Amino acid sequence: MLMSYKPKMSLCSCRNFPTPFLWFPLLLVLLSNASADASLKPKNPWYTATQRALMHLLLNCPRMKLGTYLACGHFSLVHSCYLSISEYFYSFFLLSCLLYLAMDEVVSVIPNQYRKLHTTRSWDFIGLPLTAKRKLKSESDIIVALLDTGVTPQLQSFMDDGFGPPPAKWKGTCDKYANFSGCNNKLIGARYFKIGGRPDPSDILSPIDVVGHGTHTASTAAGTVVPDASLFGIAKGTARGAVPSARLAVYKVCWASDDCADMDILAAFEAAIHDGVDVISISIGGGNPNYVQDSIGIGSFHAMRKGIITVASAGNDGPFMATVTNTAPWIVTVAASGIDRDFRSTIQLGNGKNFSGGGLTTFNPKQKQYPLVNGTDAARNSGSKESARFCYEDSLDPTKVKGKLVYCSLSGWGSESVVKGIGGIGTIMESDQVFEIAQIFMAPATIVNSSIGQIIINYTHSTRYDKILFIALSVFASYTPMRSITGEKGDTQFSEFTLMSGTSMACPHVSGVAAYVKSFHPNWSPAAIRSAIITTAKPMSQRINKEAEFAYGAGQVNPTRAVNPGLVYDMDDFAYVQFLCHEGYNGSTLSVLVGSPVNCTSLLPGLGHDALNYPTMQLSVENNSGTTVGVFRRRVTNVGPAPTIFNATIKSPKGVEITVKPESLIFSHTLQKKSFKVVVKAKSMASMKIVSGSLIWRSTRYIVRSPIVIYSP
Repeated sequence: MLMSYKPKMSLCSCRNFPTPFLWFPLLLVLLSNASADASLKPKNPWYTATQRALMHLLLNCPRMKLGTYLACGHFSLVHSCYLSISEYFYSFFLLSCLLYLAMDEVVSVIPNQYRKLHTTRSWDFIGLPLTAKRKLKSESDIIVALLDTGVTPQLQSFMDDGFGPPPAKWKGTCDKYANFSGCNNKLIGARYFKIGGRPDPSDILSPIDVVGHGTHTASTAAGTVVPDASLFGIAKGTARGAVPSARLAVYKVCWASDDCADMDILAAFEAAIHDGVDVISISIGGGNPNYVQDSIGIGSFHAMRKGIITVASAGNDGPFMATVTNTAPWIVTVAASGIDRDFRSTIQLGNGKNFSGGGLTTFNPKQKQYPLVNGTDAARNSGSKESARFCYEDSLDPTKVKGKLVYCSLSGWGSESVVKGIGGIGTIMESDQVFEIAQIFMAPATIVNSSIGQIIINYTHSTRYDKILFIALSVFASYTPMRSITGEKGDTQFSEFTLMSGTSMACPHVSGVAAYVKSFHPNWSPAAIRSAIITTAKPMSQRINKEAEFAYGAGQVNPTRAVNPGLVYDMDDFAYVQFLCHEGYNGSTLSVLVGSPVNCTSLLPGLGHDALNYPTMQLSVENNSGTTVGVFRRRVTNVGPAPTIFNATIKSPKGVEITVKPESLIFSHTLQKKSFKVVVKAKSMASMKIVSGSLIWRSTRYIVRSPIVIYSP
């Protein structure tokens, strides 16, 4: 669905450069872990030397355009600095950073944060079969960048059989690293970023993926065709990405136990822009809602200015309101929806009642029925009953568990292994949590919610029944052999493919769609590609999600229609600056994005209620405020054949009046632009109410839909 790892460090940026995140700011980020020493004085010779060195960098850096990798030195110098400079010396740099904040050359200091990471059947499900029309030569020139946990290069999804050399525009690198077999003509680039230098004993200083997340997202977006792929025979089919002929460039910014640092994300954006990628896919969330203090917002803005579209995950913190991340309007923000295939377990009680559990197990129980016991009732002693409820290690009595299924409340992963280790058969776990990853277990297990769980608990306390039937039955893509499929201690299951879910996996699907669209329209702007994806999406129903588009965005992506949308809502970077000025950002803060001070008062203001030529519209209505009126001004470009006429169809929810002028758009030639005005009048509504309508421009060949959301905060 289309929607519009925490604070520790500081980031300085140079105003003189069109880019705000070159080597100098990243070097200063290195200093974050050092605490400023109050005893330091300006005349300290170390301090003076450091200040002079930084001043030299500031004043002598070439004013290079955004997208250059070399600025105030080479990134490798950052690593050597980290290895050779003591933490005490870092404090001098940190103080210098603060001092330089007052200088004209320094734009801002923003907190560095650590962010969290947020399929055989899936491409057929969303309408992009292997037989879909393609422009293979153009597709092979598309480079998709993944900012994630790295990649496993030796897997089948990244083989380069039949590939020619990388596109001439490619300027990236792929060096030799530990445990990394190298790149090829499919996987043309791989680098890692660990600028802070904080060691991660669970990972390797290499682009190699020890987590599996990055390998999965990369193969989902642009993996080559792999027939007969499966997870131990489950989900068997052909694994592939949206654009199997496209190239991949991987930038490792997330680490096994150290999350994803802002400074590494910014450095990776800078490198990807320089390297010549076409699409950036980033399944990372938890950013700052302030666009000019958010690393993904800043990085994606500069990518947009270079014609590179960024697709990012919306996060998995729903279904609560205001939990979507990566909401900058120049980003394609992706939520997750369901698929017409699920991996479930059927639980049949001895009384004949059936229930469905979540998760996936690769084990087939030898019997059809097993005794069932509640973990609390199988406690080792009275003092361990609370721990036994969660099936913690050493909390259960092996004699009460042997040969049985055990009912446990979910606290952490691995309880099924604990049960199996002391002679049990498997577990039924209770949890109301919605999981990002399709859970795979080390032993027979499934997850049920608390309402089903209560029925099962009552059943275990019944004297009439003591048997249960347990029948073992997400997105499927490549995985890493460096991690078991569950990632839990004691798991000996390894596979080249696995199942995952959540917005992290939805994101590379839309990244792949963006690459697919660009292969047909290599000169389209990021805004045009985003518009094509949004306006051709299949609408979803508010009957299921009362939050309407705030829950499911513009709808379910439709790749083949997005290639030929009829009309697009296009924008350039200046339009976004107008929007940000309209939103109240001042000139000095906008310089982080633009690279130089912006005087909002002297700019031609953006038009309409939101000052943005976006393919959706939203109007906030205050409670008990009478009638609220919003006037939205839009301009569309005809990207289909001409002459042609588009007529407007309006869908207005109850209590809302929507009009459009003119009601028809007549195009005499391709690429002609036409403007129109949408007026939304909404009566007062109860707080937190959300209603939705739409504007559809319809011709004999095209349907171009724009959602309109009216809500009361």
